[in-house]
Amino acid sequence: MSKKTSDWQTNSVKNTVRLGFWTLGWVATMAVANFGPRFLWDHNESFTILAILVNMAIGGGMILANKRHLRGLDELHQKIQLEAMAISLGVGLVVGLSYSNLDVTNIISADAEISHVVILMGLTYLASVIVGNRKYR
Repeated sequence: MSKKTSDWQTNSVKNTVRLGFWTLGWVATMAVANFGPRFLWDHNESFTILAILVNMAIGGGMILANKRHLRGLDELHQKIQLEAMAISLGVGLVVGLSYSNLDVTNIISADAEISHVVILMGLTYLASVIVGNRKYR
């Protein structure tokens, strides 16, 4: 294995670990922002706003870490990621807006929840990455 390949693999692992930490931080601050008002600070508006702002800042760091991670991938893995992101964005937009229209027009009795769209996008992204990896083996 050449020195260049070894350096690329080391950087790829570092970028993946960094992205993992930022993602865990974002998920943790999202939980604090959602459950803190009820369980930690009795609906204090100032604390809630602060928790949401911290979550947004950590989310910004996660976005930058994801960008760095993608830049560090080889061309094939970048292609797989780009295709998976395009599919999940499209599915989220089309299905999410259709879901919202079903709610607004009272065709469905339940409220359209953003969490359902986020779960759908996450599962679509995961499936797209798996299919992409199999496709380009």
